[in-house]
Amino acid sequence: MPLIDDFATWKPLLRLLRAGNAERLAGSGGHVAGQIGAYGWSIPQERGFPPPGRSVRAEDMQDEFNAVKRVQRALAGTGADSISFTAEIEPTGKSVLHLLSPSPAAEPGIGNPYPGSLILVEGSVPEPWRRLPDPVPDAMPAPSADPALLERTLRTRIPDAVGATEEEIAAAEARLGVDLPDELKVLYRVTRSRWEDWGDDYEAPARVSRAVGCELFSLDDLYIADASSRPCPWRFGAMAAVATPPDAPVQGLVGSPGWIVFGDSGGGDRIAVDLTPGPRGHAGQIIIIDHEQYIGAELLADSLTDLVLNRRNEWHGDPHQDQPVAHVNIRSLRSIQAAAHPGLEVLSIGWWEDEPLSLAPITGLPRLRTLTAYPGTLADPLEIAKLTGLEFLELGPEEWRVLLDAGAVPRSLSAAAIKVHGSPHPLPIVAIANEVLALWDRPLITRTVLEGHLDPVP
Repeated sequence: MPLIDDFATWKPLLRLLRAGNAERLAGSGGHVAGQIGAYGWSIPQERGFPPPGRSVRAEDMQDEFNAVKRVQRALAGTGADSISFTAEIEPTGKSVLHLLSPSPAAEPGIGNPYPGSLILVEGSVPEPWRRLPDPVPDAMPAPSADPALLERTLRTRIPDAVGATEEEIAAAEARLGVDLPDELKVLYRVTRSRWEDWGDDYEAPARVSRAVGCELFSLDDLYIADASSRPCPWRFGAMAAVATPPDAPVQGLVGSPGWIVFGDSGGGDRIAVDLTPGPRGHAGQIIIIDHEQYIGAELLADSLTDLVLNRRNEWHGDPHQDQPVAHVNIRSLRSIQAAAHPGLEVLSIGWWEDEPLSLAPITGLPRLRTLTAYPGTLADPLEIAKLTGLEFLELGPEEWRVLLDAGAVPRSLSAAAIKVHGSPHPLPIVAIANEVLALWDRPLITRTVLEGHLDPVP
């Protein structure tokens, strides 16, 4: 088994990277960097095109596969999921390899060797993941909800189904910690949707799906789609916001203790009964939770009876309207003043070609919790110290340097990130990340230095 801190483990990969990155390695500060994970990798390696008329074959990348596989085998021996690296390689073959082991307080970068979000407060999550549903004490079932009609319809469509006993339904309720609504109980009294009940009847699941209008989960697989069921990297979650307009049928939440998932759309989107509806919704309505979104769900049917009888296949509603998120850049808002309003929670400053911007217009906003700023866009980074409610901050390396040197990093932060433009050397970025982590006494990103030699360039 190769060892991750043995230069020989990395030698085949370094040879490959040297051959494909001569210009990148030449001169002062020349380096190559990448990331190797248990199931994938990101390295600066250009791959040639196959001959005309032929597709790419595995053997076209065999050297890369072999070199990476050797590192992955060594990585498996450490128990880590990934490792980042940077290397300086001289024409003589003298090489210095820096291995950057992830910190439990730093999310991994996405396809790059730089650290992702720095988790400054252990166990913290962005504000939308802490948001609970608004109370709905007056919510009533829809007029279309008809448990008796639902049962008659389902028994006609799937007459031979094996239903759940009252004891099995009670056990599911105890596991979930919530009483199942009447329509959902009726559904599982007709069919508990267990594979062992179907035996060799391989068409049974399809019949059940057609009868119900979705891919039905077994009674044992029901689960609550609360916020923890939709995990999200901090830097993405911090950019989201919860908003529920007064005419919304569904609350614009990450998740809810009242969303009971009982099926799938067939494409990965979850189908749930909603016991915490929006202002214009009904208790027990059917919603669909988009697997490509972190926030919200959309109304699918007014009730389970409505879903089964009317076969709804269109979503309606927009959980993302009126979000308190503002983007200032060359394509969106053109000033901080235009973004500033009392309900602003998230401000993102992107690519900017004019004079750097002052943050004065957003000072004192009561709900501002996230600020991200592209490198070089701020006139005075020290203005950030006046934003006392920030829980997430993403800045370029130079802006972080200003805050660190002045002792002005906001102590209200729960997480932070370093915005990297281009492909700078990873070591200065990691050094800044470690300075930020140290302010909260969080585990640091560790660096191991290996030295060795490759064959000289002919």
